[in-house]
Amino acid sequence: MPRRYADYPAQFTDFNMVATIGAFWFGLMQVYFILAVVIPSIKGGKPAAAKPWDGAEGLEWTVPSPAPFHTFEEPPVFK
Repeated sequence: MPRRYADYPAQFTDFNMVATIGAFWFGLMQVYFILAVVIPSIKGGKPAAAKPWDGAEGLEWTVPSPAPFHTFEEPPVFK
């Protein structure tokens, strides 16, 4: 269907409704993105602790933050 038609054939009504609902849904998701991602990232927050979860024993918790360029000089030993 060409754009910017004041009147169009009835066969395009259902497709136009789907496109309109999709456009409103997309716009609503943009607002959600701004509220959920952009605003909290602007406000900032306190940095996480070095080991925020109790009992975290994985290899990633042995590296300081920020991680050095060469994370391990020699291969780590797994337990």
